[in-house]
Amino acid sequence: MDVQQPAGFWIRVGACLLDGIIIGIPLAIIGFLITGDFASDQPGENWYLDIISLLYALLLPIYWHGYVVGKRICGVRVVKADGSRLGIGAMLLRVLVGGIIYVVTLGIGLIVSAFMVGIRKDKRSIHDFIAGTYVTHLPPQNEG
Repeated sequence: MDVQQPAGFWIRVGACLLDGIIIGIPLAIIGFLITGDFASDQPGENWYLDIISLLYALLLPIYWHGYVVGKRICGVRVVKADGSRLGIGAMLLRVLVGGIIYVVTLGIGLIVSAFMVGIRKDKRSIHDFIAGTYVTHLPPQNEG
């Protein structure tokens, strides 16, 4: 495995913040327009927004060469560490299993991941290891 031009902590944080602003805020507004409430006290009331967010995180990187909107703006993308094509299996592991681990560890896994990205030479986090992925500055082959 040869990790090339890995993306570090701050660029990944920036991409996540941009995603929250560009994707998250409009979804919250849509939810408000539908339900009339930004912060519902009923669990699962805005389940359709959760599904849209999940599909965005799972599918867009598969069809857009590892990019989501925030990563594209920052010029970084998710790739498989072995060089194979990013698929639904890797994204399920990265998003769902990684997320479950972060919840089960009460956020400690997320903190450990942040340190891993900041300290490790290959900049891979826990969810990257689970999915066999990493985040890189390299553009896709067919984009130059």
